[in-house]
Amino acid sequence: MKAIEIPVLIVGAGPTGVTAGLLLQRLGIAQRIVERRPGPQRAPAAHCVNARTFEVFRQAGIDMNAVDAAATNPADAGFVHWVTKLGGEVIGSLPYERQGDEVLELTPTPLRNLSQHRLEPILVDALVDAGAAAPFYSHQWESATQDTDGVVSHLRDLDTGEAYEVRSRYLLAADGAGSPIRKWLGIQPVGPDRIQSFVMIHFEANLREAVGQCPGVLYWICDPEGMSTLVAHDIDREWVYMHPWNPEREPRELYDESTCERLVRRCLARADVALQIRSISTWTMTAQVAERYRDRRVFLLGDSAHRFPPTGGLGLNTGVQDAHNLVWKIAAVDGGRAGDALLDSYENERRPVAQNNAEQSMRNAFRLFEVTEALGLSDDPEVSRTNMAAALSDAAGRQRLNAAIANQAEHFDMLGLQLGFAYETGALVADGSSPILPSNPVREFVPSTRPGARLPHGWVRRGGARISTLDLIELDTFTLLTGPRGNEWVEAVSDGIRCVQIGRDVEDVDGWWTKVADMSAGGALLVRPDQHVAFRSRDASNDARGALERALAAVMNPHLGVSGS
Repeated sequence: MKAIEIPVLIVGAGPTGVTAGLLLQRLGIAQRIVERRPGPQRAPAAHCVNARTFEVFRQAGIDMNAVDAAATNPADAGFVHWVTKLGGEVIGSLPYERQGDEVLELTPTPLRNLSQHRLEPILVDALVDAGAAAPFYSHQWESATQDTDGVVSHLRDLDTGEAYEVRSRYLLAADGAGSPIRKWLGIQPVGPDRIQSFVMIHFEANLREAVGQCPGVLYWICDPEGMSTLVAHDIDREWVYMHPWNPEREPRELYDESTCERLVRRCLARADVALQIRSISTWTMTAQVAERYRDRRVFLLGDSAHRFPPTGGLGLNTGVQDAHNLVWKIAAVDGGRAGDALLDSYENERRPVAQNNAEQSMRNAFRLFEVTEALGLSDDPEVSRTNMAAALSDAAGRQRLNAAIANQAEHFDMLGLQLGFAYETGALVADGSSPILPSNPVREFVPSTRPGARLPHGWVRRGGARISTLDLIELDTFTLLTGPRGNEWVEAVSDGIRCVQIGRDVEDVDGWWTKVADMSAGGALLVRPDQHVAFRSRDASNDARGALERALAAVMNPHLGVSGS
């Protein structure tokens, strides 16, 4: 049997797995990505890529021009609408996230709608351009054993039937919601395993005329026969229709191509448009987080570690950010610069983020039923038709409906959640400060340099070029940011830390260091390779060298007491 040795084996070539592979490649660690699918995602799936994920891509060296070209123009994807039919009455609308220049004060890369089947090839191109092999498609992970030195995985080339082994120091399970690796480890997902099921109908059609003056990314079809959803991946070409489905009452075979075409046409004001069904699939909405993220040398990330309702678009983003958190830690431990406990901090930091995202996605999903209730929709189509007509024709009914739609605003404006997540314990040195808690932490983002937080973005100048403060942080080392009077910190820098001094190395034309970072001229921030603050000293130190050495030692060898190692 053929045997391969590689430092890291990644199972799964979705955005999470390929991002992990790209980050490893950038850090000089060889990896191999295997994927049981025959190629990149073909049908639309996730479509919301938030600002923090784009920041990760930017740091990983992905071609952001290619990203911009593939993403949907905010003019087409800046709203969500509730409609009787597409092209019929628009009964309510809300903005879809903050995609304009106004957020450039908070991030260099605003949220965009970029469908997964368009994103994946860009990520693979970046991986190959970085010198790595492309993912091995049609290769299936089947089983594994692990010991103190590594993992032996048994795989199969589905095209040839050949079985082979891969010996790796680490195994990353980015193998999706049904993760065979998670099942092999006996790690249980915690949370409801079925909230609602859907038939997903991917079809091609130019619905620009139907959209008219109300372009958007999501259309909630308010139909007395049952609420459904249209997702515009490209108004002029590509759509997805989500139809509620009860697998206990309706066989999957009932939804053949002709039935699905009829369902799509039923939600259009003009049913005679040209359309072509491309694929039909089913899926079940869940809200689960794995009870553990680590089993010795095996790590769960992406959908294998957490599954959210799509209401909020957090799944893909959380997975990419998992990879960002984990990979630098693997590099540090593998290179002998950190103890094994640093790898335990992955679960300690990322699992609470996933739990919070799962809970918010659930709240968003259940809040949508307020609109259904305001319209009077029920399981009885005739009663629903009567109630809906009354709600739309009555002033009091309209008022209730408008209030229900307005109450969905948090669902489509989650900048605080997307940028504001912070690690309370883990690979960081807490400074005793309390977190800044805005009145609505889901919608409101308050930049902070408190240890565990993402380094706040600001615009500075380096070598005459305008760059983000996030661009100052490199993947392969810790970065010490110091104020203009932080010479003691500059002199204290040792191997493994890169120093950037405000006023010497960059020009802080907008006063970011004092106004946003809230630092004194003699203070310092130690920032991890994943752009999160590890240590903060707001002021000068009498023992800068000792403080920095102690901070780095604590970060690289955290005492967490996390199980599973």
